[in-house]
Amino acid sequence: MKTFTKLALVSSMALSANAFAMQAMDDSALSATTGQDGLSIGIGISKIEIEKLFIHDNDGLDGKIENAGAIVIQGNGKSILDDQGNETNAVKDHGVVIGANYDDNGAYLLASRNLADLKIDSDAGAGGGNSAYLNIAAEVSGLDIKIGEIGVTASGKQDPTSATSTLRRGGTESNYNAILSGLELKTGKMNANIQLGAAPQGAMIKLNTTMIGGLEIKNLGILDNSTKGKAVGSVDVGGTATAVSTKEAGEIFIESIKITDANSRNLKLDQDIQVFNNAYVGGSDTVGKAAHIRIVSNDTGSAKDQYIKGIHLGSRNAASIGDMEVQGLQTYYSTSQGSYTKGAVITISGH
Repeated sequence: MKTFTKLALVSSMALSANAFAMQAMDDSALSATTGQDGLSIGIGISKIEIEKLFIHDNDGLDGKIENAGAIVIQGNGKSILDDQGNETNAVKDHGVVIGANYDDNGAYLLASRNLADLKIDSDAGAGGGNSAYLNIAAEVSGLDIKIGEIGVTASGKQDPTSATSTLRRGGTESNYNAILSGLELKTGKMNANIQLGAAPQGAMIKLNTTMIGGLEIKNLGILDNSTKGKAVGSVDVGGTATAVSTKEAGEIFIESIKITDANSRNLKLDQDIQVFNNAYVGGSDTVGKAAHIRIVSNDTGSAKDQYIKGIHLGSRNAASIGDMEVQGLQTYYSTSQGSYTKGAVITISGH
């Protein structure tokens, strides 16, 4: 579930919440109102839509350029109408749609109703040496993130020599398989502190806040395209054995996954996010650890409760096998053999 948490947090730092014009205050105006120099920015965007999102793997599994593939997030193409005939599916034609979390009468929004409120200060740092840094304190509104169909496709090609070429590369529609039918994420308000430069807080990004209302993942569907169009037996029709075959991919569908602290309705976040360059063995030119992003979850407080509602096997319309509840889930990581620290360490890099 931590992977989904990271997705929600990254989306929160970059994307939208509620509709208000962007406002900025210069140092003199901020000093007059707060008594402290610095820069304050309120970011207001009502909604963000992304038609398609591609992540290209330029050499595929076997390292051959001609086998380049891509993960693609796109609209699911499903038309869902309300009683008045109006389209209600936000991801019919868009892979990602992000807006404000208006649940509980706006309880998860910032008081300013902005996407994010930023306070920016530059500091010389403590002591001597190269210690200057930029500090960005960010408050982020709760988000309602809808993600359409996620699949894999053969990467398209760009032709810079063509007079009609565009920036778009895209994928090959005839070579595409869906792997997730989509999901929705609902977050509460969050705070983050970002330091660029010396970063005396020990990490570029520090999350140390409580997500009011916890994190909810809704309408998660995992697809198995290997079963599409497959015979699963036969029946007798007028004395003739007739194949019984599927028409669509099989699906594991989960209505909702709610994550909070143990015995709470909120979710505490305590994470350090760092970006590492290549690390070399003994100062040589031999790379011992490739460049990567490192996310450390410092779960020093409560364990986590999870409630998984409506588990459907085979099809989202199949009867639910029921709900599953997990109480007091606690993860650990080891800095040395035999030692256990509450939390988790996730690294993300190329290979």
